[in-house]
Amino acid sequence: MLRLIRTTSDHPDFRALVQLLDHDLAVRDGADHAFYAQFNKIDAIRHAVVAYLENEPIGCGAFKPYAEKQVEIKRMFVQPAHRGQGVAPAVLAALEAWADELGYHGCVLETGIKQPEAIRLYEKSGYQRIPNYGQYIGVENSVCMEKAL
Repeated sequence: MLRLIRTTSDHPDFRALVQLLDHDLAVRDGADHAFYAQFNKIDAIRHAVVAYLENEPIGCGAFKPYAEKQVEIKRMFVQPAHRGQGVAPAVLAALEAWADELGYHGCVLETGIKQPEAIRLYEKSGYQRIPNYGQYIGVENSVCMEKAL
């Protein structure tokens, strides 16, 4: 049975999963990885979710404040052996519920054109593509999305 916990970026299981995510992104992004990596620091994330199957950490996600009433979804990852089993939608829904509880009205996120499974997840979860925001303006490989809560 899938179990989700709320934590921070200090949690060792969250950090271990993010290391796996960063390795995966380095392969996918190739030469562009250094550009994206600078925006994915986790040292000050106060809102993270870790998914467990039995006692094994298999997925994660986080959010940080973005605008007055919006959060930015960050660091979504599911271990390859557990993909396609509903873990990512569960983590995303937990993050959205937490943000809503805290009074936020929407979420934004950035993902890569080389991550079609992530784009499908977000579209199925009600996210709409928007013009690239902030540091992603003009970045051809970035896909930015938003959702009202």
